[in-house]
Amino acid sequence: MSQSYLPFLKALSENNHKEWMDANRAWYLEVRGMFLEDVGEMLKAITEWEPGLTGFQPKDCIFRQNRDIRFSANKQPYKTNFAAYFAVGGKKSDGPGYYLHVQPNGTFAAGGIWMPQGDVIKKIRQEIDYSGGQLQEIIQNPAFQKKFGGIEGEKLKTSPKGYDSDHQYIDLLRFKSFIASSPIPDKDIASGAFKKTAVESFRLMKPLQDFLTKAVEDVESGEGIL
Repeated sequence: MSQSYLPFLKALSENNHKEWMDANRAWYLEVRGMFLEDVGEMLKAITEWEPGLTGFQPKDCIFRQNRDIRFSANKQPYKTNFAAYFAVGGKKSDGPGYYLHVQPNGTFAAGGIWMPQGDVIKKIRQEIDYSGGQLQEIIQNPAFQKKFGGIEGEKLKTSPKGYDSDHQYIDLLRFKSFIASSPIPDKDIASGAFKKTAVESFRLMKPLQDFLTKAVEDVESGEGIL
């Protein structure tokens, strides 16, 4: 049934306007319903090792199809992908989460924290300063390397404030985001295998999530604030 995702999303990308969506509302609701079912299956699996997600419903994890175009040069009204985010603190949490992005020729599973702000990035860097060896061990694990290749994300061109350029973990401290991701081929969407593939990727990210969670929880609780 998941094979309907890609034809719908391809058609939407070629007809990204309200008139087309109105005329194809039944198709949209059909594929959205299937996506909710698939997200529900994944949520159940992820909750086995992330008990903090207990009680979440699939609708709590998926994003709206409408784009916020108020401050964007791109005035297309709809996103041309389906996406779900599984985070203990919800979609607006400062903590890490697991992200599924479904799009023709662009599906991937990812996890971590994207562009944390303020105290969050400070505490992640503080955690790296204290326990960078632990993070190195996580991302240098052969299984992690094979699946994700390492941490992704934009880096500072210079050292972050308060850290010397010769810090032993300077390469990690310079990250602005802490993300791991892995592509998923279209054939896995059509067959439904993407759900197992994504969940396996998320499970492999668990040590990274735990590292980031520890840092962010310190922010939320006020522990370790200098």
